[in-house]
Amino acid sequence: MSLRINDTAPDFTAETTQGRINFHEWIGDSYAIFFSHPKDFTPVCTTELGYMAGLKAEFDKRKTKIIGLSVDPVDRHEAWAKDIEETQGHAVSYPMIGDTDLAVSKLYNMLPADEGGNSEGRTAMNNATVRTVFIIGPDKKIKLMLTYPMSTGRNFDEVLRVLDSIQLTAKYQVATPVNWKRGEDCIIVPAVSDEQAKQKYPEGWKTVKPYLRVVPQPE
Repeated sequence: MSLRINDTAPDFTAETTQGRINFHEWIGDSYAIFFSHPKDFTPVCTTELGYMAGLKAEFDKRKTKIIGLSVDPVDRHEAWAKDIEETQGHAVSYPMIGDTDLAVSKLYNMLPADEGGNSEGRTAMNNATVRTVFIIGPDKKIKLMLTYPMSTGRNFDEVLRVLDSIQLTAKYQVATPVNWKRGEDCIIVPAVSDEQAKQKYPEGWKTVKPYLRVVPQPE
């Protein structure tokens, strides 16, 4: 099954380092960052998991939960977490899914649906496509998907930036321009007429083009 932005994130039940969860129930009324890994004890993923552990307080401020997945058993995740804390300086305090039967990887279209076997004997190269970041909203809809090659570490500062944009634009009828960062000017979306914009933004806006109206970020 292919997935697209605004699709409902597939629900599942799985074992994690913090016990068995039902994914949609676990998300609750929060946002969620779901990011996957092809194998435990791999170098790039070690740096990623540690960095995300360091960012957890920022995601907490945004009412956003973090959950990882790796195509290995939970007990190996727990052993790997010790290496992550030792080498990256941050303890992994969010759950890690053990996807030993490849079910979640297939459900999220990270491995072919007809892929056989389980995690035993598989290498990181077999699972190279299990390198996706999903942002999922409280409505359980997919808001973002990013898939990276194994050799390139993911930019989780960018994921945090996109999350800020997603949460802002969900609340206000604005869009964010190229390279936008929290606190910078936004764009009034075309669906809002000038008359409506006068009600929303009585202090006015800058019209670059009729379709490009720049306004300070709403609070």
